[in-house]
Amino acid sequence: MAVDGMAPTELLLNRELSLLEFNQRVLAQAQDDRVPLLERLKFLCISSSNLDEFFEIRVAGLQQMAEVNPGTRGPDGLSPAETLSAIAVRAHDLVAEQYRVFNDELLPALEAEQIRFLRRSEWSPEQDAWLNRFFHDELLPVLSPLGLDPAHPFPRILNKSLNFIVQLSGKDAFGRNTGFAVVQAPRALPRLIQIPRDVTGSGPHDFVFLSSVIHAYVDDLFPGMAASGCYQFRVTRNADLLVDEEDAEDLLEALEGELSQRQWGDTVRLEVAHNCPEAMWHYIMDEIQLTPADVYQVNGPVNLNRLMALPDLVERPQLKYPPHTPRPGKALASGDIFAAIRERDHLLHHPYDSFSPVLEFIRQSAKDPRVLAIKQTLYRTGSKSLVVDALCDAARAGKEVTVVIELRARFDEADNINLAERLQDVGAHVVYGVVGYKTHAKMCLVVRREEGAAQLPGGLRYYTHLGTGNYHPKTARLYTDYGLFTADAKIGKDAHAVFLQLTSLGKVIKLNRLLQSPFTLNEGMHARIEREMAHAEAGRPARLIAKMNALVEPEIIKKLYAASAAGVKIELLVRGMCSLRPGVPGLSENITVRSIIGRFLEHHRVIYFLNNGEEEIWLSSADWMERNLFRRVEIAFPVLDKALRARLLQQLEAYVLDTAQSWQLQPDGRYLRLETANDVVPVQQQLMDEAI
Repeated sequence: MAVDGMAPTELLLNRELSLLEFNQRVLAQAQDDRVPLLERLKFLCISSSNLDEFFEIRVAGLQQMAEVNPGTRGPDGLSPAETLSAIAVRAHDLVAEQYRVFNDELLPALEAEQIRFLRRSEWSPEQDAWLNRFFHDELLPVLSPLGLDPAHPFPRILNKSLNFIVQLSGKDAFGRNTGFAVVQAPRALPRLIQIPRDVTGSGPHDFVFLSSVIHAYVDDLFPGMAASGCYQFRVTRNADLLVDEEDAEDLLEALEGELSQRQWGDTVRLEVAHNCPEAMWHYIMDEIQLTPADVYQVNGPVNLNRLMALPDLVERPQLKYPPHTPRPGKALASGDIFAAIRERDHLLHHPYDSFSPVLEFIRQSAKDPRVLAIKQTLYRTGSKSLVVDALCDAARAGKEVTVVIELRARFDEADNINLAERLQDVGAHVVYGVVGYKTHAKMCLVVRREEGAAQLPGGLRYYTHLGTGNYHPKTARLYTDYGLFTADAKIGKDAHAVFLQLTSLGKVIKLNRLLQSPFTLNEGMHARIEREMAHAEAGRPARLIAKMNALVEPEIIKKLYAASAAGVKIELLVRGMCSLRPGVPGLSENITVRSIIGRFLEHHRVIYFLNNGEEEIWLSSADWMERNLFRRVEIAFPVLDKALRARLLQQLEAYVLDTAQSWQLQPDGRYLRLETANDVVPVQQQLMDEAI
């Protein structure tokens, strides 16, 4: 089958629809009774949060494209309008399934464990009295109902905030009766209210939704009038930031100015209570300029993600995952970390290995008088970052500290601005990368003066940490990632060259070991795929395993199709979006695609090439997406140590063989969960067991 003669829709799956399929797989974890009950609730919340971001970014972008350039078509051949139409069908089904799982599966299971969400009809008189006092003492003083009339137009609704539209009868003090009012619930208010156990009729874990309390006593917000209906609703807006980097004299100031507008972007979705009368939700829809396809009627709280607070409010360890303690990495976390790295390369596999050696690396560098300079990239690191604390200590100690901080890391912009200002205040050099290219590479380079060091003139030696994930201690306990420590001179020089590109000006520097986007990473991957093709065509075994978060870049997909046709065995482990169609006769019959969904978010990027027995394994910060390969600064780094490569390959094989947490992509874009026996141990559990 000739790729060039095929229609785009035959070659590629739509990336947005593929992302919705990923959310369906996350939701399936909420239905899996092998998962502890409160963790199932978390997976429901994650699927809801993911869908919020999908609308804020992906749907918002498509709506803009449909308006500005409706004739454009994506790599899959669909126009923005066609994609939006397909999204509306799939997203409505997904939302309906979320609320079915919540109402029909999770609520009964929680109630069986004496964790109850009480409806108003279930309140005892004592609970009613307690909640009435709570409403008047805690809620009423901060609520500001807005009557709707010519002097009070429909209010501007904050992105993803909880609101109520109220139908009123009667006349107020001025003789007005317009019929409608809007009540906006401040974000500071808890969405779950726990009733004390000493209130008569209450169980050990009884909760009431904030929306139920407001519904119950909404009349008290409108003295002398009667509320004949009260219905919750929520509006989702475009949350992408628009900053003209070319014209911005100071990117930090430009982003700070734009952040305040994020909550007021164009509307993209309306969620409204399922029992809201059609005339009322049509009224809201018209006021915020949406269409019926953008309206989602839901049977439950309009923001399921706020249920994420529940597990922390309920002390029931048996309903949660057992605690996992990462391996401490004794060779690196104690003693002389530089001596340990000089002796050999070290590979950490988070969260099975602790993140503490990474912190210790920076802390020792900050204190060591022989360390002259520390250079670091930061993409996401958290609002209270231990990494930044250590870098600040290094700057105070007189080290040359250079930090490339990516201000445009989506939804972390405010945190990164604050961290940048902290670093600048202590004298660190802070730069924001290259205009037009997000810095997504994960690197920390330490320059140390050592007696007898032969790496560099003046007795200097490079120590380098390279990673597939962020320098974020919290996510290092939740995401699977690799981090490599090495004193290899060529890798150190390459990292130094990349930092020079990010902080200064100059031509592209030829790298010895690393591959870097936007310059050599894409062509480096293409060349190695072609090498496997040559081995296959010569009758030699040829194999490629690639594990990543997303695979959507059209040209590399076509290269994989060509490799499949040449006889290369290709096993892809793609957690999220995948536009490649596997298993199509004559096109991709030698390609399989699996997605693994489990306790930890699969995040690392690993690429294995058999290379006729001269095996190569590359770790990377980059997915195979157009933005990562061409519009970001990313790196891929080889694992040079033979023992570490063997360990990595063993782990990759375990992922490939996993049936307990795997979904297999079908040629039509559907994912089928692999059947497995109950005694099969999921790959993530295998890795946790090995870490004990």
